[in-house]
This record gives sequence, structure tokens and C-alpha cells, in this order.
Amino acid sequence: MSEFIDIWIVGLGKATIIYAAPLIFAALGGLFSERSGIVNIGLEGMMTGGAFFAIYGSDIGGSSIVGILFAVAAGMALAAIHAVATITFHADQIISGTAIVLIAAGLINFLNLNLFGPNGSPASIAVPAKVGGVSVLVLLAIAAVVVTQYVVFRTPFGLRLRSVGEHPRAADTVGISVVRYRYVGVLVSGALAGLGGAFISFNVSSYSEGMVAGNGYIALAALIIGKWKPMGCVLASLLFGLSQGLVARVHGVSPDLISMLPYVITLIVLVGFVGKSIAPAAAGKPYDAH
Repeated sequence: MSEFIDIWIVGLGKATIIYAAPLIFAALGGLFSERSGIVNIGLEGMMTGGAFFAIYGSDIGGSSIVGILFAVAAGMALAAIHAVATITFHADQIISGTAIVLIAAGLINFLNLNLFGPNGSPASIAVPAKVGGVSVLVLLAIAAVVVTQYVVFRTPFGLRLRSVGEHPRAADTVGISVVRYRYVGVLVSGALAGLGGAFISFNVSSYSEGMVAGNGYIALAALIIGKWKPMGCVLASLLFGLSQGLVARVHGVSPDLISMLPYVITLIVLVGFVGKSIAPAAAGKPYDAH
């Protein structure tokens, strides 16, 4: 009985939180971006940048705080490219986001090989402290949910951010800068996605190619299922975290087959929810003030 509790209640609960935390960060990032009217499927690339630079910054700075700052900066840098392309030059948001993913994959693999060498990152990486076996970044993820809920739905800034994502022409008419608020939304998106990537690499104290493994896309699914609301994003992320936690505990089935479980669940849940979720009205639509 005690073994069942340790594995299937305590262990699975902890695994669910660990797998859900990076999704929460990235989904909240997507919320800021899409609430401003910019679709951000580049979250996967921004998480990849955050995952690598968290380890690199921690290595050269000797502190996990430096690593976190590097991760945030990397996510924001990639987000800035997406923002310039979509907001200033009105590029297709889906194509731009896809380009960010491809750019990040190639650039980070190049930097990983040249900065860490073929043996990868060293074993002595400083990582954030743990409380009860769980990184303090989990506490930061919880704080991010509370802050996001307050900022987006309880402040003048949040009202303006949502207004440019719903009715940009009306917002512009009353003097709200659509461009400014969309830039802020996308940059905050990159910062949070970078933190999500940092959580993934800090959890194993190293960076390896492909370690983000589609978490950016699952975070987008969590955003849609959560109806672009913080608590909805959390619940959806926990569902996907639970599915990933189950993968490590199911035996007697082909590893390749069982590893597909989180993605199958994502597709099934999306099919059931995508028609019931209404995105911000202006999401994906470029805005020209002239």
C-alpha cells in the first residue's frame, strides 16, 4: 500500500507538477501575446532558446539566477524578431512563428556545439534550489499565474492590452497605441516562454538537442483549451503534465507507443475544445493605422 502511495499518488503528483510547470510558463506567455492580437506559435523556439541559455548563463555566471536572466533575455530576443516581423512589417503570424522555431533550433544547436563542444554542458551547473524535491521555479510559475490574472484582468494596462487584441481600431481611436501594447505582449510572451525552457533544462542540469520536445506546441493547446484565461491554462497544463507523468509509470507497453500519449491526449482534447474556445477577435490579424 505504501509503495502504491509513493508511486501513484506522491510520485505521480510531483511528476505532474514538474511536467506542467514549463507548460504553465509558456501558456501564460502565449496568453499575453494573443490577448494583444499576435498569434505566437514560436513559443517552442523561445523555450528552446531559454533552455540552452539557462544552462549557459548558469555555467559562465556560476549562479542559477544568471541562468534565469539569460533564459529570459533569450526568449525576449526571439520574441522581438517575431514582433518586428508581425507588428512592424505585417508578416503572416503563423509563418513568422514557424520561422522562429526553425531559427532557434538551428542557432541553438550551433551554439551548443561551439560553446559546450561535442560532450555537451558540464555536470557542475548551478540550478535553482528545491523545496520538497520540486524546484523553486514551480513557486515562480504559481506567482506568474496570480500576477497574470491580476495584470490582464484587473489593471488599466490589462484592459488596454485586451482592447488591442479585440478591437484595435477602436483602441487606436481613443489614443491607445496598438503597436506599443502588441510589442509589450509579445516580449512578455518571450520572457515567460524562456522561463519555461529554463525549467526544462534546469530540471536535468544540462541542455541537450530536442529536449523541449514539443512542449511549446502543447502549451499553445493548453492556451486554447484554457480559453485564453490563466486558470484555464493551469488546469489544461496539469492535464498534460499528468499524461506525461503517466508515461514514466506505465510498463509492459512499447516505449515508442506510450511516449505518444501526451500528444494523443493533446489532439483528443483539442478536438473536443477548439470549437468551444473563442480566440481574441483580432488575433492573427495585422493592424495598419493608416
